[in-house]
Amino acid sequence: MKRNILLPTILTFLAALVLGCKEHPADNKMEIPPVVQEVETRRPAIREVTLSGSGYELGLEHGRKLKDEIAAIVSRWKENTKASLNMDPEAVLDAFFDYARFEEAIRKHTPDLYEEVRGIAEGSGQAFRDILVLNLLDEFWVFIDNASNHHCSDMGVPAQNGNPTYIAQNMDIETYTDGYQTLIHLEGTPGRPAQMILTHPGLIALNGMNETGIGVVVNTIMQLQSSPDGLPVAFVVRKILSHTEEGALLDFIQEVRHASGQNYILGIREKVYDFEASANQVVRFDPKNPNGTVYHTNHPVVNNDLKPWHAPFDPDLDMEELPLNSNSYLRFSALEKRMKAGENITDAAIMETLRSKDDPDNPVCQNIVQGKGGFTFASTVMTLSDPPKLQVTSGPPDEAEYKEFTFDLN
Repeated sequence: MKRNILLPTILTFLAALVLGCKEHPADNKMEIPPVVQEVETRRPAIREVTLSGSGYELGLEHGRKLKDEIAAIVSRWKENTKASLNMDPEAVLDAFFDYARFEEAIRKHTPDLYEEVRGIAEGSGQAFRDILVLNLLDEFWVFIDNASNHHCSDMGVPAQNGNPTYIAQNMDIETYTDGYQTLIHLEGTPGRPAQMILTHPGLIALNGMNETGIGVVVNTIMQLQSSPDGLPVAFVVRKILSHTEEGALLDFIQEVRHASGQNYILGIREKVYDFEASANQVVRFDPKNPNGTVYHTNHPVVNNDLKPWHAPFDPDLDMEELPLNSNSYLRFSALEKRMKAGENITDAAIMETLRSKDDPDNPVCQNIVQGKGGFTFASTVMTLSDPPKLQVTSGPPDEAEYKEFTFDLN
């Protein structure tokens, strides 16, 4: 890509932003507040859309069905970027795509998904790079090294005591996406199981599950090493959901080169797995709890493949040396307290955890607060029984009821 003449200025600004965000204490805030939507007292049910086919045609249908919503999201993304960075969003995109070399990995590992993104752009009438950056959500966060807008909290509970396997997440992203919570019902094909995918218009996935009882929830680990030519998170998620066999799925998640530091909790029918993935290694996190539970927030617990400026988060440090009073550690403690020793964890107990606010300033459930850029976009509880089901809110789970969805097996 031709280098934009503003690139040195942009990179100088972004470097300053990176250095200013090195430690990310709990009260760290960006100097320029992002675009923030007002809190709604009553939330509508999540938008649903049914899509079929694969590759370009699937994307084309997505783009056409949600054309107006995609246009609004692209516009809001640019407004939010301008407000957050105090820069022309087109210049920021020039700098980002000068850094990003993800397309080769996407074509190599998920060629159908690359074509799907092309189809979304065509169907919605938007520029390809404007749609591609929506699908590089975590990679853009990594580029600006901004840990203030994503505070996802995840957990997994294996089948036990007659209860099914659960994986669950509060998906926390920027507030400009509020009102665009979307559930995609993706019809199956002979080579791909049916899927239910949490997302917003223009984005191929945030998290999801398939009809065979496989699901995935994720959270950013900004401190871990990233790679500008690895496979981006949204594409990893959709690749996971295309699997039906445990062995092939575990091989994929541990062998693919990852673009961004990310935690993946996988539910595979009766089992749960938790992997911290970075550019140079993938390490399984298993707290060895008697009940088999796992849980995670936004700091590394076992993976020590860190960026040098995030050394204070090195999991090899003694406990008292870690920033235990920062946001991610406080939320981790809240999850651990509820999940570690429970003997009969149900979906109701998981929902209670996802609504929790043990520390009001660093809650698991994040409402929209003026001056804060992130919020709980949606809360998902996936039950991986036979048949599997999804329960999801549109917005923070203390403001909205969980709505239940199942696969149409007829």
